[in-house]
Amino acid sequence: MSTTPYLMTINGRGVATPDSIRVVNPANGQVFERAPRAMTEHLDAAVDAARAAFPRWRATSLEQRQALLASCAAKIEEHADELTALFTREHGRPLAQAREEILGAAGWLKASRYLKVPVDVTEDSKTRRVEVHHEPLGVVCAIVPWNFPVLLAAWKIMPALLAGNTMVLKPSPFTPLCTLRIGALLGEVLPPGVLNVICGGDELGPMMTAHPGFAKITFTGSTKTGKRVMEAAARDLKRVTLELGGNDACIVMPDVNLDEVAESLFFGAFYNTAQVCVATKRLYIHESIYDALRDRLHAIARKTKVGDGTEADTVFGPVQNRLQYRRVMDLLGDARANGLKLLEGAPVPQGDGYFIPLTLVDNPPDDSRVVVEEAFGPVLPLLKFRDVDEVVERANRTEYGLAGAVWSADVEQAKAIAHRLDTGTVWINQNLQSTPFTPLAGHKQSGFGVENGVAGLLEFTVPKAIFIPKRAD
Repeated sequence: MSTTPYLMTINGRGVATPDSIRVVNPANGQVFERAPRAMTEHLDAAVDAARAAFPRWRATSLEQRQALLASCAAKIEEHADELTALFTREHGRPLAQAREEILGAAGWLKASRYLKVPVDVTEDSKTRRVEVHHEPLGVVCAIVPWNFPVLLAAWKIMPALLAGNTMVLKPSPFTPLCTLRIGALLGEVLPPGVLNVICGGDELGPMMTAHPGFAKITFTGSTKTGKRVMEAAARDLKRVTLELGGNDACIVMPDVNLDEVAESLFFGAFYNTAQVCVATKRLYIHESIYDALRDRLHAIARKTKVGDGTEADTVFGPVQNRLQYRRVMDLLGDARANGLKLLEGAPVPQGDGYFIPLTLVDNPPDDSRVVVEEAFGPVLPLLKFRDVDEVVERANRTEYGLAGAVWSADVEQAKAIAHRLDTGTVWINQNLQSTPFTPLAGHKQSGFGVENGVAGLLEFTVPKAIFIPKRAD
């Protein structure tokens, strides 16, 4: 049997596996732990446990489910210190920001007390009343990425369980440990089989999406993988929610106060080492302020520390895994080969860690790879524009449509621009904001379906219309 102390949670019990996967600390490139590798029999057992738990869980009252989710939040908060340290070690993010994610996940679970599945009345006449109820689907397959492994798990757990479904959740093989630990902790609170957490290598995701025991798949990840998830779901018409890639544009109008906005713009692009699906990936700056804002952003990059997340003064950690590190380095290599001007930030640690300097690309052509592709790493193209019509057309010239931002002293002008952007979310004079009560959705190849809010809650239900006759007077 595997010697890893981290176990999967199936039917409320810890489960080890004969084989394991390596977990690497991205700050030094070294294996520091191993995690279970689920096989077909473990997946089958998890699905069977979730299916067996479903009838009783769906019959549990909304108030009981809300109370149990609140208890789950309290359990996470109780172990926040342990989880924070583990998060930084497996993910690389600085400790303070790691703690924000742990507590943010708890906050998401707490938010269940303010949400409920509605009953819609579409007719209430003299002869009948028509009610539309929203019933749980059954067993949900949840697949979570490595960039926000704990928070995005909570985004899926809370609405699915609140709506009365049961779940089998899979973390990324790059960041499995916190999720496994949370699975064990929540297994002390929830009835057996309601939430099962399994993990494994790259083979596990396709095994899950092809499994006939799931009624729904909720997936967050790349557009390329999302398409494969859709193909697998189509075989037996599983419902899907896909939150996929983004190449998000931010537009900075000439009337902004540069000294006030520069830092917010910088962190809106580089937070979590730019490994955020809704972070600014293309920064469009009006030509009249381009040079001045570029220089301010570069100055911030040069004074901001990139390093090991356990060090107190570190602001940005490493890229999370070697595969993504190589992708970002390839993108930078292409930029250099094509003569683009790169403005690098502070030096990064040398060695085997996955560190890349915070890099600005000075006004590259629109057809360059650093503009067209989603870097998902610390590379930000800065692009000049002259007028609103031009910049809106360029911002929308992408296969993605997840989020965007507009910065202007004229909020009405910013709102008008926001309405013209083909994205599911637009921030005005802010960025990277989300709440459990606000839907997040993507246009085009950024996916479909909704997360968060009542609309996201209803993604885990199926409507049932009930026609109720009334007795004639």
